[in-house]
Amino acid sequence: MKKYLKHICFLAILMVALCGCSGTAKRVSDLGTSDASISVPTFNADSAYNYVAQQVAMGYRVPGTDIHKRTAQWLADEMRRHGADMMVQEATVEAYDGKKLPMYNIIAQFAPENTNRILLAAHWDSRPYADHDPNPENHRRPIAGANDGASGVGVLLEMARHIGAVPPSVGVDIILFDVEDYGAPEWVDGDNSDTWALGSQYWAMHMHKPGYKARYGILLDMVGAPGMCFYREYFSQHYASHIINKVWSCAERLGHSSVFVNTMGGAITDDHLYMNKAGIPSIDIIQMHPHSETGFFDQWHTIDDTMEHIDAYMLGAVGETVLTVVYEEK
Repeated sequence: MKKYLKHICFLAILMVALCGCSGTAKRVSDLGTSDASISVPTFNADSAYNYVAQQVAMGYRVPGTDIHKRTAQWLADEMRRHGADMMVQEATVEAYDGKKLPMYNIIAQFAPENTNRILLAAHWDSRPYADHDPNPENHRRPIAGANDGASGVGVLLEMARHIGAVPPSVGVDIILFDVEDYGAPEWVDGDNSDTWALGSQYWAMHMHKPGYKARYGILLDMVGAPGMCFYREYFSQHYASHIINKVWSCAERLGHSSVFVNTMGGAITDDHLYMNKAGIPSIDIIQMHPHSETGFFDQWHTIDDTMEHIDAYMLGAVGETVLTVVYEEK
């Protein structure tokens, strides 16, 4: 029996031990340091955590709600405050049930004149259905999306703060994709993989700049749950194995090999798939749990995806690794 998990269908996960995978075993102060020959800003995990908390405090970021629209404005303003040239790609997209949804892709451009560019991304919306909650009465309730959405955005907002203050050698685009998590709920039968990631699907067909190019892309999705790991995601390996190698090697050098596990994981239909289809070799840094029922963290698509289950160490491990990768580019 095939089992569709959010926008995931595991192909062949090696059933390995979790390699001591525990974000709570280390303190934020234990984070490794970069190559001394490269000037890399110090990623502040507590600041990233606060950015996650601010998003969650705004409420459910479900497309079509007032909170969703207010959050889009706050994200654009915050990126602008950090020195980005801002674009908000607005459109109307159609959900799995035919509902028309407003979409706001938040696009922050740093050093837009630099043709040597890196693309970083996350999704900022939250899911309207807690369809994996253990209590069926909660299945049609929205989720707070602390990890599933806000965690990746929190890391990128903290990165934007550094990139705006001390520019790296490359130009950087940060795209916060919208309407990623409005995919068909569990009670809808059939192959619904194309009902997810509507914001990135739209962007891939309507690039924010004609002929837009980036050397590669890195997507962050669900990067804040304690005790979780990042495996080499299947489509990332297929389209951009050299970027997987670059990021995982950097993580190992910085002392984060316990969470960036050098083992193949599953195939996930996420925003990075459409980044790849747009011609930008891209990877997905996403927490997987091959021994769990869903393949993800325990609170995934439940009403318990809250700040109680966000670990600053995990945010710091991801942020420091990706920030180092960006600043080491020439």
